[in-house]
Formats: sequence, structure tokens, C-alpha cells
Amino acid sequence: MTTKQLQAVVQRHGTPVVVIDHEVIRQNYASFCRHLPKVQAYYAVKANPAPEIVRTLYKAGASFDVASLPEFLLVHKNIERLPARKRQDFIWDKIIYANPIKPQETLKALDQYKPLLTYDNPEELHKIKRYAPHAGLVLRLRVPNTGSVVELSSKFGCDTGEAVDLILEAFRIGLVVEGLSFHVGSQCTNFDNFVQALNMAAAVIREAASRGHEIKILDIGGGFPVHYDTHVKPFHLLARKINAEIERLFTPGIEILAEPGRFLVATAATSVARIIGKAVRDGKTCYYIDDSVYHTFSGIVFDHCQYHLKAFKKGVTEMCTVFGQTCDGMDTIAQSEQLPPLDIDDLLYSEDIGAYSNASSTWFNGFPPAKVVHMNQ
Repeated sequence: MTTKQLQAVVQRHGTPVVVIDHEVIRQNYASFCRHLPKVQAYYAVKANPAPEIVRTLYKAGASFDVASLPEFLLVHKNIERLPARKRQDFIWDKIIYANPIKPQETLKALDQYKPLLTYDNPEELHKIKRYAPHAGLVLRLRVPNTGSVVELSSKFGCDTGEAVDLILEAFRIGLVVEGLSFHVGSQCTNFDNFVQALNMAAAVIREAASRGHEIKILDIGGGFPVHYDTHVKPFHLLARKINAEIERLFTPGIEILAEPGRFLVATAATSVARIIGKAVRDGKTCYYIDDSVYHTFSGIVFDHCQYHLKAFKKGVTEMCTVFGQTCDGMDTIAQSEQLPPLDIDDLLYSEDIGAYSNASSTWFNGFPPAKVVHMNQ
């Protein structure tokens, strides 16, 4: 997106504003499909749950990974219906509920849809049997998360040594385990995590088959890294490794799913904020903008992400600090950003901010979230 386009959006909508380019979303989805042709992408809705994004990805051919009942209902409401297909086929083909822990109220509400649900422990299994007996199951494995920005293995996943017992227990109580899943951690830059996880899953599938139960689905989760900077290796190198392991380890009949979230939407959005204050502290120029870490820049707090700020103005740069608009001292957006001399009412923009950002905006201090503008829908 050009700076002229961004400035035109600001003239019309003011600041703070987040501009989402749906053409970039379509390009990212096409890239994922091109590099992983045997994998069906289930967009992780939590990355950015805007209904407009859901509709764009559905039209492009994506399915959806949801982690709450509101996310499930959001997807179900916003994707087009296929009247020629049965409801169960429609739900299973387009939605997986990939949160291993679910309230009983959620299970009761989902059961009518005969959903595909993940689990990773006996308590959850028996809860599903009681409240969602019509569900199909996917067992989540605990796999290495070393080198991922957000680690998930300490919270979810069963050890491979107990996996087959959990599969057998599901069948014993009258449920059906359709598949296995794993997640190598968000923004995974250690590609060997995927290699190890695929080998672990293959071993469990072989053992389950030897005990009389065929696993039909493998969900390889998310974690596909975004090229935020030059330290992140290109996606096509990861895809090459994944494709080779899939070819080596699994029969052609198994259905492979994945849960890309960040990969599909991060690079599709740019935020623009206005400088509302300026000061010099300890010899360093400090700017205050009308956005914050409680709003569009929330990924700094919980996603371990550092967003770079750029100015529309040109000039010799100096090291600056950029603060958010709230009264919280933690509301620091950047401590060492190179910026030219700027004035109050000048604009700053931040690229690649489409994932885990405005989706988590609050009303802290009474400040409303940034306005979201969708382009090229």
C-alpha cells in the first residue's frame, strides 16, 4: 500500500486507523496453497476475526480454525451456505474447533452441528462424551516448540506415549477419533519443529493402525512464520521440508490440514497514527501518538512482536522513543526508532500489523479502538 493511499484514508477517516488490503490476503492464501499443495488451510480466526476477512478467505477456498463458540458462530454466520450439501459435511469441511479445552456450555451448543473437536486428556474426552456425543475427535499431541516466539506445548497436547491409549479410550466410550493434530508454536522460526512433529505423528498413526484404528486426518497446526525481518527464513524453505516429510511418512489417503493465521493476515494491514505530543527526556526525543499497546499495538504485550514505525516526512533521522496515548507507563511502542524531526499532527505508520493487533484492542482509559478500513474486498 502506497503512502499516498494511506494519506488518502487518513483524510477521509482520521486517526488512528488500520487499513486492511484484501488483495494481500488473497495473495498470501494463494502462496500458502502453492507451496503446500497437499494441505488444506484452515484460517486461525483468532489472528484477526474481522467478518470481512472471513468472507474473503472463504471465497478464496479456505476453511477455518476456531477456538471459541463466538468464533464458530462468526464463521458460520458469515460464510455462504452450500444448500446442496449436508450440514455435517459442510461443518466438517469448513470448521475445526481446535481449542483442546472447552466449557460444557460450548459443547452443548456445538453438538447439533456434529463438529470436529480437539482433545488432549481423559477429562476432556469424557466431557465431550457427555455434552457433545455427536462430535468427531482430533487428538492433539505435545510436540517441540523450541525457537517459536509463542510457546504452546506447556499448555496443550498429550505425550506421544499416552496418545494411543487416549484414542482407544475414545472408541471404548463410543466416540470416533478422526485425526491427530499438533502445534509447533506461533511464529516458528525453527523449522526442525515441524520435522520432529510430523515424525511423532506418523509414529502414533502407525501404532493406532496396529491396534485396529485408522487415523484419517492430520492437522499440522499453525506457526508458519511471517517475514517480519531478515532473520526469518522464507516460507518456501519450510514448505519444502514439510512436503518432503509428508511424502515420506504418510499414505496418499490421509487428509492434511493446517491452521495458518498470522501467515495469511499479518502483512495485509498497516496502521496510521497521529502525533499528539512531543517532549525531550534524558536528551532523547519522545513522541506520543493517538494509539497504544492497549489498542492496535497490543501485540507488543502478548505476542512478543515489535512493530517498526515510519514517518511520511523525510529527513535526517535520530533515535527516538514512541509512547502510546494512555496514562500507563508500560504503554511504550518503541524505545529506539529511527525517525526524522517531526511535529505534532504529523503521521506515523506501521506495516505488517494485521495479526494479533487490532483484534485485541480494548477501551482502556476510555480510548476507543482504531477505525478499521477494508480495501479491495
